[in-house]
Amino acid sequence: MIEVRNLTRIFRTYKKQPGFWGGIKGLFNREFEETAAAKDISFDIAEGEFVGFLGPNGAGKTTTLKMLSGLIYPTSGSARVAGFDPSKRDNAYRRLFALVLGQKNQLWWDLPAQESFLLLRHIYGIPGKQYQETLDELVDLLGVRAKLNVMVRELSLGERMKMELIAALLHRPRVLFLDEPTIGLDVVSQKAVRSFLREYNRKYKVTILLTSHYMADIKELCERVIVIHKGIKIYDGALARLEATGGRKKIIKFRPAQVPFPALVELAEDKTTVTDDGEVILHVPSAEVVTVSQRILAAGPVADITIEDVPLEDVITELFNAH
Repeated sequence: MIEVRNLTRIFRTYKKQPGFWGGIKGLFNREFEETAAAKDISFDIAEGEFVGFLGPNGAGKTTTLKMLSGLIYPTSGSARVAGFDPSKRDNAYRRLFALVLGQKNQLWWDLPAQESFLLLRHIYGIPGKQYQETLDELVDLLGVRAKLNVMVRELSLGERMKMELIAALLHRPRVLFLDEPTIGLDVVSQKAVRSFLREYNRKYKVTILLTSHYMADIKELCERVIVIHKGIKIYDGALARLEATGGRKKIIKFRPAQVPFPALVELAEDKTTVTDDGEVILHVPSAEVVTVSQRILAAGPVADITIEDVPLEDVITELFNAH
């Protein structure tokens, strides 16, 4: 469904010197800086796949989604979505995909959401019966029927995002690009949006490319992830395989019943930290978890002890640092 080959986007920005005279100098001698927001990115996504697109701020995730949507042109390389070249912006292509940007609205701020929905119906030429059936299904799945007549500016952030998803899906796209759709949402709203996306993908086999800084979104929705850093793809594969790289270590947390705790320095060869409230955190190889735990219990009285996997966030952070 999505084929990307050596996709590159370079931005050229003017470097202004500070102050009034810096502006005057810039009129006659301008300095420019080139930044590769995306550099030689290649990947394929099959129809119906739900793929996570990860990377730190400024990695090039949104730039890539905008190139796939036809909003900006690539400097070099190529992309095809459902057989179309996004940069040509064919009307037929624009009818088969949708883009949701978590930090930007497409709904009219001072009108109820249903007014924007009617406008989108005419823009996409959706038949009346299909429009009503789709709208009824989406508002019931997201539980926002009672809010259709409320002005968008009076909705909560979570309710607005649900309305944005409805607007994006009214024309039943085959491809959905989601750029941080749960940003700023509370835990309940995040869960509702994730549940909706999971069900919608399962039911309609829509191809979804999701960017998110919330690892809960990725872990619950995606079996495959693509990771980019500084515009370069550094990982493309199963999420389980990425998590397994963190499985070589475990985190042992315990709270001593007395302070100072005997032989604290000797407990682990790897990273050891002590929080402000006295909790001790050890990073140890998985093969040594039992041995280190026994040494902790033998060294002195312990109020509580837990053994945890390395968080996915830490695994990905180490991946970034390695590149």
